[in-house]
Amino acid sequence: MISLLSIVALGFFLGMRHATDPDHVVAVTTIVSRQRNLKRAALTGISWGVGHTVTILVVGAGIILFNLVIPPRIGLSMEFSVGIMLIILGLVNVWSFFRSMPVSPVEGADDHDVAHDDVSRLTHSHAHSHGDFIHSHPHDHSPVAGTHKHKSTPLAALDRAFGGLSLYQQIRPLVIGIVHGLAGSAAVALLVLTTIRNPYWALAYLLLFGIGTIAGMMLITMSIASAFRFVGSNERFSRRLGMATGLISLAFGLVVAYQIGVVNGLFSAHPQWTPK
Repeated sequence: MISLLSIVALGFFLGMRHATDPDHVVAVTTIVSRQRNLKRAALTGISWGVGHTVTILVVGAGIILFNLVIPPRIGLSMEFSVGIMLIILGLVNVWSFFRSMPVSPVEGADDHDVAHDDVSRLTHSHAHSHGDFIHSHPHDHSPVAGTHKHKSTPLAALDRAFGGLSLYQQIRPLVIGIVHGLAGSAAVALLVLTTIRNPYWALAYLLLFGIGTIAGMMLITMSIASAFRFVGSNERFSRRLGMATGLISLAFGLVVAYQIGVVNGLFSAHPQWTPK
């Protein structure tokens, strides 16, 4: 009984280690790269971990209690979805980088136009955020209204769609956690079955594994947000860092998609899948 309790308790620490898997870290880094608030970063990690844990418990319970067998093509499809998700997250960050670029002066303007502009108003560009969307736009201190329209940002569209839901920004990491859970749930459940024969103890292991994953991801997102917050005063470096996370996520997602889709034969007649 003591050894069984030790194994179940070990699930918590293995869950924390599981949170540090490269695809997990890349995904949450891409999300938190525009986050400077440590509390929100922690909530992002918790939300991701909850989504991951729910999927692990649901799929794991099906395998442990009902001997559920996942066909190779479905298993590969669940892992392929992780690659697609990383590609999308990467593209979003790259797009945000180009949206945040300061506006350059219009070419062809003569000295009279420049001088007149200097006298009439002081124009500059600075970064600001709507939710977790950070970008720059021209801003002047003249009585004339600025050029920025808040309704043109992607976060504004989400505000209109989910305005009544105060925590809607946490839905994104929750969904990403669910996708990651789908990709790894079968391997975790099968590993537990080889060690713990009692199904209830096996489920207890999965629960502690999930709690450990939540704790580990919360610490990771807070650490990442702290690093971005440290360099947040340097607008150019912060933008480039966000761009770098997007490119890494895009490249990692392409590699995963190629590995699953081509090497493992998801799109072939004879797919080969080993839960891992």
